[in-house]
Amino acid sequence: MGSGSPLPALLSRQEKPDWGSIEALIMEWSPDALIVGLPLNMDDTESELSARARRFARQLNGRFNLPVWMVDERLSTREARAQLGDKAKRGPDPRVDSIAAALIIETYFTDGGLTP
Repeated sequence: MGSGSPLPALLSRQEKPDWGSIEALIMEWSPDALIVGLPLNMDDTESELSARARRFARQLNGRFNLPVWMVDERLSTREARAQLGDKAKRGPDPRVDSIAAALIIETYFTDGGLTP
């Protein structure tokens, strides 16, 4: 089974991905595929953010010609905050996002992706 390690979070600007930083990471790591967290509701329905995540996955595939797997990201933020304990602040926190991303990768390694 593979494992994930947190990297610094990449922030979007005006709801647009930081394509330059994403490209630099892809060049550095040379992945065979990309993973995008799919925000689902606890009842397995798609959340308001699901469409945005799917659009981002399509953009990644179009720009970098790599397969993109969507992975259920439910509870990843809660688990990341629990791992940080008292160090986790409320609201947006890049440290939480980095840990949650590593947890999403580990979910992929354990369970596989939802869709290519």
